[in-house]
Amino acid sequence: MLDRIVAGSVPRKHHVALRAPDGALRYEQCLTRDGFDGAYTILYHLNRPHALEPLQGTRPSPKLIADDAGSAALLRRHYRSSELPAGGTLLEARMPLLWNADVTLSVAKPTAEEAVYFVNADADELFFVQGGQGRVRSPLGDLAFAAHDYVCIPKGIAYRLIPEQPLSLFLIECHGGVGLPARFRNALGQLRMDAPYCHRDFKRPEHVGPIDEGIRELVIKRSGQHHAMRAQHSLLDVVGWDGTVYPWAFPISAFQPRVSSVHLPPTWHGTFEARGALICSFVPRPLDFAPDAVPCPYPHSSVDVDEVLYYVSGAFGSRSGVGPGSISLHPAGIPHGPHPGRYEGSLGAKSTDEVAVMLDCYAPLQRSTLARACEDADYDKSFR
Repeated sequence: MLDRIVAGSVPRKHHVALRAPDGALRYEQCLTRDGFDGAYTILYHLNRPHALEPLQGTRPSPKLIADDAGSAALLRRHYRSSELPAGGTLLEARMPLLWNADVTLSVAKPTAEEAVYFVNADADELFFVQGGQGRVRSPLGDLAFAAHDYVCIPKGIAYRLIPEQPLSLFLIECHGGVGLPARFRNALGQLRMDAPYCHRDFKRPEHVGPIDEGIRELVIKRSGQHHAMRAQHSLLDVVGWDGTVYPWAFPISAFQPRVSSVHLPPTWHGTFEARGALICSFVPRPLDFAPDAVPCPYPHSSVDVDEVLYYVSGAFGSRSGVGPGSISLHPAGIPHGPHPGRYEGSLGAKSTDEVAVMLDCYAPLQRSTLARACEDADYDKSFR
């Protein structure tokens, strides 16, 4: 996605089957995006990588059950995800709250490492790490991540999550893929000098293979169903890889915010693009510095998008009663803005220490029954 890496003692030129310098065969597995003329990664295996045996039955998928109660009421909503339970592996811990055809937004608080490998064949996965640290292990290597990192697992990559501390995650499944906004890249696809981050801000996997953990089971999610498979060989029998499709991590603190004499719209905080959604990062920054500027965001109606805000840390100047893990949903067309008193109270403020992740979603979002379980029922009244 960002650049090319080669690990291990494999030739730079790839073929369908090749010999390593020691004369041993290396078998290739090619992962492609947008067809064979798009982005790709090639893994070099010790064994043939495509022998999978389907297992009886499927693992239960998290059910996206729509919350029909009060669905006619178009309200500003607030969910306290911090109240949801922790425990289990990532596959067990996912709790979907909001979704549409483009994205599924979930929270998860896994405490145990997965005993199987998982492939999401439906979507790219973008995690935001609210708390904790750990590793993503895949055939491409180990990717270390820490609190307040974004972690991206491209569609089709087999991986398992290894928590090193209990984790709190905000999960964004991007069914049409996720990438860097085109306006930050030049004609060659490289990041421009005025982009809000650079290539070295992105962390890549460190190659650890070939190793054998004794794990053969693979769970593949396709069309919302989890299918169990068994591999003949270790999925980590890879001696090297090259290409542009791989897991990566990005610290939100590396995002360089734009500031202005007057309030800038959320698009200036755009960090990643997905089909039907813009993912934005709010980070500590100086506030508006014009003599008559009001630093607090102005009341507004986003008539084309549903706006989701995930609160991470700091004092959020426009809201009362929110904290780490709070999720607000402001549907398209419904006016929203600062809570009463916040607009006036922002006068004279010079900076903010807020950290938050925001999505603008073009298709209407549905709520799950899990979302109702952690909803602040009085949130809409707080604007009066």
